Amino acid sequence: MPTALIIGASRGIGHEFVRQLLADRWKVFATARDDAALAALRADGAEALKLDVVSPDSQAGLGWQLDGVKLDLAVYVAGVFGPRDSASAAPTLKDFDQVMHTNVLGAMQAIPLVAPMVEAAGGRFGFLSSGMGSVSGTESSYGWLYRASKSALNMVVKSASFDYPKATFVALDPGWVKTDMGGPGAAITAEESVRGLLQVMASLTPADTGTYRSRSGKRLDW
Repeated sequence: MPTALIIGASRGIGHEFVRQLLADRWKVFATARDDAALAALRADGAEALKLDVVSPDSQAGLGWQLDGVKLDLAVYVAGVFGPRDSASAAPTLKDFDQVMHTNVLGAMQAIPLVAPMVEAAGGRFGFLSSGMGSVSGTESSYGWLYRASKSALNMVVKSASFDYPKATFVALDPGWVKTDMGGPGAAITAEESVRGLLQVMASLTPADTGTYRSRSGKRLDW
């Protein structure tokens, strides 16, 4: 039975990853911060683990709980949008810290703990980025703090790919998804997004490590 870890699985895209993988008969470890979300994940059939991605102690605890596990797939989904301001408004220090700590620092703290488990299985390590993280594709400053965090995450993924050659790293654009973050007017459902992302990750070879892909598998420009 293949094994997966979904980091940030309390709702939306993360929870949909859990549902689809369980339906395909994977063993799934899934993280969340609050007890209600953990209970829901257990009810689904996942091995639920409490994790606050911005806490080094909590991250270390995750590593301890997964000691000896080999991961065919890991996905870092945890993320926040923060203020939707353009460059006409500077972010507050509080907002900057929340967005950067969750979207970037959390991933950087997870990689040294989780990547060796992915390497042990010759697996894939996906990170939920965004089309808004593409520098070359930027057409406005809307959500510029979020944009900056996803661009930084892309660099984290590309950089880390060199240190873990037995794992395949990929930054993923899920599309504009109907979640709490994307809103009800978004273009696709979480089910559609995750189905595409899982197909993309399943198709990757070691030669694809360190790439930036859409949910259809298209290579995106950094």
